[in-house]
Amino acid sequence: MNLEDKVNKLSKSDFISIFGNVFEKTEWIAEKTYGLKPFSDFQEIYSGMIDTFENSKKDDILKILNSHPELAIEKIMTQDSKKEQSNAQLNNCTKEELAEFVKLNNDYKKKFNFPFIFAVKGKNKKEILNNFRDRITNEINVEFEEAKKQVKKIASFRLNQIKIDNQL
Repeated sequence: MNLEDKVNKLSKSDFISIFGNVFEKTEWIAEKTYGLKPFSDFQEIYSGMIDTFENSKKDDILKILNSHPELAIEKIMTQDSKKEQSNAQLNNCTKEELAEFVKLNNDYKKKFNFPFIFAVKGKNKKEILNNFRDRITNEINVEFEEAKKQVKKIASFRLNQIKIDNQL
């Protein structure tokens, strides 16, 4: 069975079960994307999800941004976030690194009203901290657009992982 048949034959609940966390804790994007069936290829699923995100109201985008965990300090995370942060060694911070993450997370959230979002896949703690230090100096509109860009990167990584895991 090819990709199109596999995905297009999924029930709505199965589709949401598989694609519901592509955007952190935001099943409604998967639900809207499900309504775009049939898909001719995986790119159409990706495009549908990204378009839904991009065309969301600013308030909905802020809700998505705020559904992301704080880096290195969040205790309750989705399995996807746990895996991503663990692979970047954010679960193995020194006392100093952890203290800096706590301070940066607090200062960032106070300034922008959403958590710092960074696609950590393939990055190490040093790269992440450097990016954090740089971005906290941004203006709100610049950072809002950067956060959206990072959310789309994370979604892309998660979709590729779904494709691999489900042999789609």
